Amino acid sequence: MEVSKVKYEYKDRIVFKQYFGVISVMDIAETWLTAIKQNLLPGNSIGFILDYRNARFDIEPGGHIEIPKFYQQHPDIFYGKRVAVLTVRPEDVVYPLLVQVYDKGYESMPFSTVEAAIRWVKDSVF
Repeated sequence: MEVSKVKYEYKDRIVFKQYFGVISVMDIAETWLTAIKQNLLPGNSIGFILDYRNARFDIEPGGHIEIPKFYQQHPDIFYGKRVAVLTVRPEDVVYPLLVQVYDKGYESMPFSTVEAAIRWVKDSVF
């Protein structure tokens, strides 16, 4: 695991998570569990922006299915929320698109700019 830093910021009731380095599905789950354990995810948030622009996915074939399963196992955090995923590398945008197919109880969408991601999260509360 090369996650060097996960940063949380709160603005407009949106939780921002920033990732660095090579990221696996296990890394993604562990950062969420840490945030949950440390009460870093306020109940009044309207959604999440996950910034992977300084990261690279290392996900086994078929492993992407574990991400929506994790979200669905934590409806108290994700139900009715929007999850915007920031990526800039073409090879990394495929994972958010594959995850999006399994969205249930929440919505996710890949973006290449922070502004577009914020606008989408704020545009319509799911």
